[in-house]
Amino acid sequence: QGFAAQMEHVARHCRCVSMSDVLDAVSGKAALPPRAVLITFDDAYRDFAEHAWPVMRRLGLPATLFVPTAFPDQPRHFWWDRLHRAVMRSDRVLALPGTLGRLGDTEAERRRSLRRLFEKVKSLPHTEAMELVDVVSSAAGLTDPDGNGVLGWDDLTRLHAEGVTLAPHTRTHPLLNRLAGDEIESEIRGSLDDLRARVGEIPPVLAYPAGGVDERAVFAVRNAGYALAFTTVRGTNDLRVAGPFRLRRINVGARTTLGLLRAQLL
Repeated sequence: QGFAAQMEHVARHCRCVSMSDVLDAVSGKAALPPRAVLITFDDAYRDFAEHAWPVMRRLGLPATLFVPTAFPDQPRHFWWDRLHRAVMRSDRVLALPGTLGRLGDTEAERRRSLRRLFEKVKSLPHTEAMELVDVVSSAAGLTDPDGNGVLGWDDLTRLHAEGVTLAPHTRTHPLLNRLAGDEIESEIRGSLDDLRARVGEIPPVLAYPAGGVDERAVFAVRNAGYALAFTTVRGTNDLRVAGPFRLRRINVGARTTLGLLRAQLL
């Protein structure tokens, strides 16, 4: 109900545009209308198809879904989901690696531990970060479930046919600023190739996973032939002056009320 109310507000008070409209504006083919809003979703979780897209389709709102292409129909799990299971569901007493301390007993203590782990993971080179996730997950004694919560290729192909714009979100969802240069290029080029091989024509548009972007990532995106790339930096964009490879977005999460969304859109 909360999401539907938010989308109804956008439909009434904003001009919801498609990714194609934004690409035309960046190339100079057409201008965007006042109060233009582009709605995007990261990670391609199944709840997009189950909950978000039916609401948007009913309201006639276009959507862009950024897909990490190594996850559909595969046993791979997002690192933050693995850590959340390990920290919040394990009944073991865990001593976290390094200076992260002991995992607390109460839910509040464990949530604080989880935040520290997330911050630590994001600060490390990618390989070390994933090794830390493996250590914590193994210590928790929990196995990953069969499904990873990501839409499969059949569902993605159907959504594409229904009008959802699919776009790359790299292959394995690493923080690009924590990778070596050749790994950055492989993630960026590979994701676009995967999507085009699976579902056909895909716009050359990328969302940086978790906003992990540096100058090397921007260079790789430009060099791979992308036209746009989106960060997780909060804010709006004036396409007449904004650089196309560091576009800002406004995150709308579980705690975003309709009133907060209305304020952010101002």
